[in-house]
Amino acid sequence: MTTIQQAPSGRQVPAGGKASPGQTAGSGDAAPKPIGLGELLRPVRRRLGAAILLQAVAAAVAVVPFAAVAELARTLLADGPADRDRAWAVAAVAAGALPVWLLPAGVAGALAHRADLDFQLSVRRRLVERLGRVPLGWFGDRGAAGVGKAVQHDVDAMHHLVAHSLLNLASVVVTSLVTLAYLFWVDWRMTLILLVPIALGIAMFARRITSMTAEMAAYDRALQRIVRSVVEFVEGIAVVKMFGQAGRAHRRYARAADDFAEFLDAWLSRGYRAGALSATALSPVTVLLTVLAGGTALIAAGRLDALDLLPFVVLGLGLAAPLQAMDFHGEDIETASAAAGRVGALLAAPELETPAEPLRPEDDGGGYRVELSGVEFAYDAEPSARGDAGRPVLSGIDLTLEPGTVTALVGASGSGKTTLAKLLPRFFDPTAGSVRIGGVDVRDIAPDRLYRLVSFVLQDVRLLDASVRDNIRLARPDADEETVRRAARAAAVDERIEALPRGYDTVAGRDVRLSGGEAQRISIARAILADTPIVVLDEATAHADPESEALIQDALSELAAGRTVLVVAHRLASVAGADLIAVLDRGRIVERGTHEELLAAGGRYARMWRLQEETLPGEGATEEEAR
Repeated sequence: MTTIQQAPSGRQVPAGGKASPGQTAGSGDAAPKPIGLGELLRPVRRRLGAAILLQAVAAAVAVVPFAAVAELARTLLADGPADRDRAWAVAAVAAGALPVWLLPAGVAGALAHRADLDFQLSVRRRLVERLGRVPLGWFGDRGAAGVGKAVQHDVDAMHHLVAHSLLNLASVVVTSLVTLAYLFWVDWRMTLILLVPIALGIAMFARRITSMTAEMAAYDRALQRIVRSVVEFVEGIAVVKMFGQAGRAHRRYARAADDFAEFLDAWLSRGYRAGALSATALSPVTVLLTVLAGGTALIAAGRLDALDLLPFVVLGLGLAAPLQAMDFHGEDIETASAAAGRVGALLAAPELETPAEPLRPEDDGGGYRVELSGVEFAYDAEPSARGDAGRPVLSGIDLTLEPGTVTALVGASGSGKTTLAKLLPRFFDPTAGSVRIGGVDVRDIAPDRLYRLVSFVLQDVRLLDASVRDNIRLARPDADEETVRRAARAAAVDERIEALPRGYDTVAGRDVRLSGGEAQRISIARAILADTPIVVLDEATAHADPESEALIQDALSELAAGRTVLVVAHRLASVAGADLIAVLDRGRIVERGTHEELLAAGGRYARMWRLQEETLPGEGATEEEAR
């Protein structure tokens, strides 16, 4: 809800508009190439490869002491006098293996952790750099939580893979291969017997992973259904209770919860059964029983010396243990791959095109003229598989904002008002036509220069997790204290800030929770301090109470004085004093003129005005009602 006030310059000052459409602009860009885990690891690939190689060496050496124990026992227990020289040689090899194992293992761990730190830094920097270059409108359908999750939690989810799991996997593979090579050298028949439970365990493990992966999509869908049901139940509880439908709403939620529980139970049960069978096959008890049974049979048949059974008892049990850890490593890889996919999707987000040789708009002395010529826009501009493109949200828009004037956009919900307004600060780029400031297409203006020309105040205020002072001087970080306070006084919020626990040092959202009107006035102070010649207002008083609305209107009067203003409005009374009112319907401008001219024309605007006059204050009629 917005209101017109008289600016000091004599013009009418508007405030208002609607929320952002919240979709990604389709600007004709080709589908970005997905970025996977391998590409993310590229900056640290050499160091990570060196760490894995050193870990492989350490894993090979780690087998030596166990093989030495078996060989020492065979030497000391052999018939006849013990070969003392061989025994001491074997013991020396076992003792010498410890420092030989310790050095590459320690260096590998240090390299992997250093690579992980650089990897996380690299990915986060790439994310921040990429997100700093995407169109502002791209964030419309991506909440801060989703982007924050990728930047923080998804990058963290890849930590264990880089710093630990890859090294552990190398250890498992190399340890197994070296152990099997040694055991084949001792006796190939016993080695094949030992491999029976191990092969069965690995096969069941692979089957489990394949099954779990195949049903992951079904799990995600089931989880989304239960989440939707919870949100609907919680958010709608007041309404359904008021109309006596709490029981039905609860039954709907309970049914969704039961369906999810049944699916999850069946899914996990299948996984646990396969996991239990795999763990049983790879357990030390199973391996030991297999070795003893097979060895006894071979010894009884005269095909194996009793002492040759000892290496299989010692190393066979050691072979099974690391293979059981494959389950955890597999989960790490799956988790990291999923996280990499989400991070890669952000890194593949379409960038805002920037000019190689930026142009500077011309100020004709009274300000910058804004011209929209033949503008069209569609959120899904790329043709689909059927060959059709997204339905245009805007078509054939021709509109001029003269310097120092107020232009209002009005129309029904979904008519394209907010989308049109957001083309000016390049939340999106038009799919056809042009938006010019001072005779220069906004696409030919350097982004930092554009945001020194255009500022915007939206109905959904976003304050940073920073002091109120830093929130106000966001556009001018070097602004001194008096300049900041002057902007706050102009926005009618200085007294409220002084009353905060730490004044201008108060951290928004942490030290205090500001009301919607207070946060809006801080955002207006921010725009006043930016001091841009062009201002876009999008329903700046939509959620304000009457007292806050009056203060916000005063602040907006100060902000709009002497500037070119484009305002999106729902309440027609709020823009009755605008220099030009453009009426939109289904993405087209169907009427334009001053308030008096549009009333005299008796068209759509006049019908909307009559209906809003008949409604209670603050309850303007919709365009559908006007028809």
